[in-house]
Amino acid sequence: MDESVTRKIHMPDQIRLERCRQNPAKGPAILFFSGGSALRETSRQLIHYTHNSIHLITPFDSGGSSAVLRRAFSMPAVGDIRNRLMALADQSVHGNNGVYALFTHRLSKRSSQKELRRELERMENGSHFLIHVIPGIMNDIVRQYMTAFMRYMPDDFNLAGASVGNLILTAGYLASDREMEQVIETFSELARVRGKVFPVVDLDLHLAARLGDGSIVVGQHLMTGKEAAPLSSPIKQLWLTRSLDVEAPVHHPIQKGSRDRIAAADLICYPPGSFYSSVVANLLPEGVGQAIAENPCFKVFVPSTGHDPEAEGLSVADRTVILLEHLRASGAPEGGRVLDGVLLDLEKGEYDGGVDVDKLRELGLEVLDSRLVSEDSAPDLDGHLLTKVLVSLAR
Repeated sequence: MDESVTRKIHMPDQIRLERCRQNPAKGPAILFFSGGSALRETSRQLIHYTHNSIHLITPFDSGGSSAVLRRAFSMPAVGDIRNRLMALADQSVHGNNGVYALFTHRLSKRSSQKELRRELERMENGSHFLIHVIPGIMNDIVRQYMTAFMRYMPDDFNLAGASVGNLILTAGYLASDREMEQVIETFSELARVRGKVFPVVDLDLHLAARLGDGSIVVGQHLMTGKEAAPLSSPIKQLWLTRSLDVEAPVHHPIQKGSRDRIAAADLICYPPGSFYSSVVANLLPEGVGQAIAENPCFKVFVPSTGHDPEAEGLSVADRTVILLEHLRASGAPEGGRVLDGVLLDLEKGEYDGGVDVDKLRELGLEVLDSRLVSEDSAPDLDGHLLTKVLVSLAR
């Protein structure tokens, strides 16, 4: 944009929102680069206004039950994909409550492996209470994939704490010649998912980071501050690598499907979430920045409020600069439009490291100020408020 302003935007656009609410099938194609659970509530609200949202998800999780699956089958992580599918599932459709309950069910961490295998066998034969309540063809499909997983599962596979939804998606992935989009499409139809969910790359890759003290960590689980102690030094560089045992970077181009989806977006959003592992990680494949620059739609960064261990000490402006650097590194041409504005709640938002509005202006960005934090959500963003603003911005 030629000049930047800070303005209190008149949002939400009630006329546009009502039009979308009455016909969400024709709602805007809002594209999110995200992973993790930070966008869960926003996704649940989004389906009331549009069934055309696009979610490019990071498949690089290396912790928890995802790590067990990835080690056993050399595959991308499916946990964040499952989370987003369930957040976008239409719970008003008959039988979907049962599908949701099954896909969000976790096996006990205290039961023996023998007991857990018996539980899977009850799911396979249809006698488990979670399977019993799923009607018709949905029941048949779920049981078929459970049978497939039991066939693929190594004898020493650790089932403790496993997400049943992850097991089913894994079975579908393996049965579909390792084509993640194919199994996502199947389960999107099964659960009446009101949006499109895709991995940004369908590859078995991991994240690596160089810290300010020069050390290198490999594995997303070491960066988030959830499964390991928070990083002792800030992240200075992020890249993709082939395995948890290798530090060397690998370079993979964005897949054509992801490029086409970026081109189809009516609004591109860099959303709240763990800054490096959920947002920046999506921008690492080669060509992402170029694809974004080629789409003339509005592009907006919505920084997280509250504390993010991955962005310790970084102001909103600092995070914005890092986003722009990674977008240029992934192919954005000099002067290409990859970011137009930053959406903030300057009154109630608590931003780690502050905001630095002047620096954002110097970057040529529009600073959009709107109510995004409610009493119930504080210090986090309110998914309903954010949804209304994003739908209003999409054109």
